[in-house]
Amino acid sequence: MNTKNCRAFATQIFISALFMLGVSGGLGFSIVDLRQRISVSANNTRVIEQRVAEAGRRLAETGALVATGQSPEVLERRNQTLALGLGLPSEARVLRVGVSAGERLAAKRNAEIFASERGLVSMPVRLNLGGAPR
Repeated sequence: MNTKNCRAFATQIFISALFMLGVSGGLGFSIVDLRQRISVSANNTRVIEQRVAEAGRRLAETGALVATGQSPEVLERRNQTLALGLGLPSEARVLRVGVSAGERLAAKRNAEIFASERGLVSMPVRLNLGGAPR
């Protein structure tokens, strides 16, 4: 380019202005696109939060229904209406277990696995009602 001519300088300014306009327009479009994506993801998050809240409400309602169905008064009334003849257990017949039933059954089921991890030998116990060992 000829830098001594006034028109050459104006052309450089014009090209620079067009370049800056294109860059700023592209930047503006990318900002608008980014804001649109943020808005869409925020709406999706809000919808998912509403679904989770609704599921929590339904779970609480179901828990309340189960709790009312297991209350002693309701069970006693059902016992009388269905003529089941069930009675309350005496405290001597109730055995309180300290660990949960799931843990106890898992330990019983997987005794061989846990014994081998600790270096112990696990032998199954068999009840032979015939009296003679096999």
